[in-house]
Amino acid sequence: MTSVINMLRRPCTGPAVWAGPDLADSEKWVLRLSPAQIDELEAALRAVRARGLPLLKMTAGDFPLPTLAGELERIAGVLENGRGFVLVKRIPVERYSQAAASTIFWGVGRHLGVPVSQNAAGHMLGHARDTGRSLADPGTRGYQTRASLLFHTDGSDVLGLLCLRAARSGARTAVVSSAAVYNAVLARRPDLLGRLYRTHFLDLREEQAPGERPYAAVPLVSWSGDKLSMRYNRCYLESAQRFPDVPRLEPTDVELFDLVDALAGSPEFRLEVDFEVGDLLFLNNHAVLHSRTEYEDFAEPELKRHVLRLWLAVRQGRGLPPDFWGDPHSTGGGPVRGGVAPRDVIATQNSVVLSGCRHQRRPPPTQIQEETE
Repeated sequence: MTSVINMLRRPCTGPAVWAGPDLADSEKWVLRLSPAQIDELEAALRAVRARGLPLLKMTAGDFPLPTLAGELERIAGVLENGRGFVLVKRIPVERYSQAAASTIFWGVGRHLGVPVSQNAAGHMLGHARDTGRSLADPGTRGYQTRASLLFHTDGSDVLGLLCLRAARSGARTAVVSSAAVYNAVLARRPDLLGRLYRTHFLDLREEQAPGERPYAAVPLVSWSGDKLSMRYNRCYLESAQRFPDVPRLEPTDVELFDLVDALAGSPEFRLEVDFEVGDLLFLNNHAVLHSRTEYEDFAEPELKRHVLRLWLAVRQGRGLPPDFWGDPHSTGGGPVRGGVAPRDVIATQNSVVLSGCRHQRRPPPTQIQEETE
């Protein structure tokens, strides 16, 4: 059991605590790009392409944004020390090929942090779209389906999403303050508060490294450095029960999950986000939970919903306990933490090249162009 010495027994305060209705009519969490800022993105894109720089080797310095960089620095502060999310509207993705949109997305993301692997294949730039798979398959993750996804967090400091194509209907996105949910648990069921700090078990969905356990032992909440951090995914908490060596969920665990889900989904706390084509959503996974409704897609492959996804480790992130990721070596003081360790790959700067935006060992140079266009 995780120590509860650092358990916060009073309500969280500060800008990370917010209620959706208070922000619904506000533009404080929205950045609307000006024509000049879009010109900067396109100039940076041209500079990268002129150098023939592989996407995964590209740094913030390789993607110069003379004025927009200042806005991104402000966004980084909001993500870590403010409300924890920002919606950037609207990158004109209809002008670009998928490769060009990916380069812009990656370049903006590099101004905010260091991309980390999103799955065991080593994908650094993910694609959220319906693959026809089902969450009933333990090797499937939510972004690969069109199923409804309850409020949850992802396995990195920051999540970035860029919408290339929208679904025919559905796929409504919402966010909620983790600290506001915590405060509501404290107010309504203080007897369950300590259970948030206990060790729980998350299914790794068949993405564990060879020889490692197929689940992670993690706390749901950490209080460190005057910041509350939450890691929560009910689907994975419940599917971890398929492993016989994982302790059985207790009735009070189910009560806690029910309460967190009800609070996060309540109109009292959640904020609906108009996540449209060309929109770029960044959120701090420690401070914000997000959800997506089920959706119907188009029959034509070229029209189907397609969202690009980044997981970012921030350069000066909050302190987290060694067991927060369920993998102590990932919090060993380096700049990169979180993410999924790629199988059979040692990710170094010299071995990282683009192959469907994933780590690989020295593929042929022609593979870079083929996989990005």
